[in-house]
Amino acid sequence: MIIDFIYFQILIIVLLVMLFTSAFRILREYERGVIFLLGRFYKIKGPGLILVIPFVQQIVRVDLRIITMDVPSQDIISKDNVTVKVNAVLYFRVLDPQKAIINIENYLEATSQLAQTTMRSVLGQHELDEILSARDTLNADLQRILDQSTDGWGIKVTAVEIKHVDLDESMIRAIARQAEAERSRRAKIIHATGELEASKQLLEAARMLGQQPEAIQLRYLQTLTEITNDNSKIIIFPLPLEFGKMLQPILDPTPPAATSSPDDIT
Repeated sequence: MIIDFIYFQILIIVLLVMLFTSAFRILREYERGVIFLLGRFYKIKGPGLILVIPFVQQIVRVDLRIITMDVPSQDIISKDNVTVKVNAVLYFRVLDPQKAIINIENYLEATSQLAQTTMRSVLGQHELDEILSARDTLNADLQRILDQSTDGWGIKVTAVEIKHVDLDESMIRAIARQAEAERSRRAKIIHATGELEASKQLLEAARMLGQQPEAIQLRYLQTLTEITNDNSKIIIFPLPLEFGKMLQPILDPTPPAATSSPDDIT
């Protein structure tokens, strides 16, 4: 009987020690504890060593670090009726542990679902070209809308980044044809601009050479010198029209026949 009583005392002591030790909790630097006293919110404790009274107080740990969440691919119909699949990555953190635990049942799941619906809504208001090229603007719009929506949950959305935009093969080929046509248009414009500038320069050169006819002869001699530097056996060199006019009296020495006037006819 005495031995049973001693075992009982030892058991009570062990239970009291276990109960006493379980009252102490250690929270890391990035953790906070939301304390409930008999089911009602009491206070936020941490980090470090805290005391939680067993059976009277309950603690819910909250991580304050930035959480990286992958937003699954969403089927989005753009403003110009093109179906694309877009996925993104979301960065957010808990600013107010009390709101994150009391105002929302599961803030992780709620933030994920809100990000998916918001991405479909925002990207559906833009055309495909804007989705592909204006990602910085779309990221800023998504971050602003999500941050406003999660403010009541004590959550701060720091960034939203669109990762991939998947297109159908037919749409990829259409975009490639469009890009090729755009490059062809630019090449034609550049070529036409070059021809226009060259014609202006040639016109100016013709005016200057027209003022000094001797300059055209020097230009021909310079061109002949450049041609003779090549290893070609046949050289075709055009003669200016002035040479023909100068050689015409030599090749045709007979003077032109005098035309009779009407007075000489009797």
